[in-house]
Amino acid sequence: MHDRIALVTGAAGGIGAAVVEALAKQGALVAALDRDAAKLRDATKGLVAEGLRVLDVPADVTRPAEVETAVATIEARNGPIDYLVNAAGVLRLSGAAGLSDEDWHATFAVNATGVFVVSRAVVNRMVPRGRGAIVTVASNAADTPRQGMAAYAASKAAATMFTKCLGLEVAAHGIRCNLVAPGSTDTPMLRGMWQDDTGRRATIDGRLDAYRVGIPLRKIASPADVADAVVFLLSDRAGHITMHALTVDGGATLGV
Repeated sequence: MHDRIALVTGAAGGIGAAVVEALAKQGALVAALDRDAAKLRDATKGLVAEGLRVLDVPADVTRPAEVETAVATIEARNGPIDYLVNAAGVLRLSGAAGLSDEDWHATFAVNATGVFVVSRAVVNRMVPRGRGAIVTVASNAADTPRQGMAAYAASKAAATMFTKCLGLEVAAHGIRCNLVAPGSTDTPMLRGMWQDDTGRRATIDGRLDAYRVGIPLRKIASPADVADAVVFLLSDRAGHITMHALTVDGGATLGV
C-alpha cells in the first residue's frame, strides 16, 4: 500500500483509529476524518510523531457539503483516493418501541446516511479512474437481532445493503466494495454499554435472558483485529472479492 491514499471516517477513536494506524503502517497516506477535531488531533499526533503520513480532516459525515469539500481538498492536495473506509458510527440504546425520534434519526444519519454521503463523494471520483476499494464497517447486529439495539442494527443493515448494491454497480469500473462486520470489540462504544465490572464477563459468556449467545473464542476483539480484516479487504490480496461481508466476532453469531 506504499504511496496509496486512503480516507478513513470515524478516525478519532475505536476501530477507525486502529484502521488509520494499520493503513499508515502499510505505507499509505491516510486522511483521517472525524467531526471531533480536538479528539482527532489527539488520536493522530502520536502517529505523525512516528513519521507516519496521517492528515487530520475535521468534517461531519452527515453534512454533504462538508464531505464534498473535504474529499475535493484531499485529492487536490495529495492525489486520487485509492481506499475508503466508512468507520464512523454511533450507538443509541433503547427498546424498539421506546426509541425517540431523535435517537432514530441521529443513528441513521451517521451509520447509514453517512456511509452513503461519503461513498458517493469518493466513488464518483474513482469511477473515471477505473480503480478503488471501499470497506464499510458494519456489525454482526445487521443480521442478528439484539435487544435494545434496534436503531443501531437497522442502520447497520441499511449500510450493509447499500454497500453491496454500490459494489454491484461499480464492479465494471474495477472498484470493489466490501464490509467488515465486527461483533463485540474493545472500544469506548462497547464499554459504554457495560453497567459495571461484570460487563466484560457477561459479553463473553452471553445472556440467556436476552437470547444472546456468548463468544466461542472466549475473548473480546481488539480494534486491531478488525483493522486487520479491513486492510486485507482493501489490499490486492483480496483483488477478486467484492460485495462480501467478513464477520469478525469470535463466533458470536455462530457463523451465520
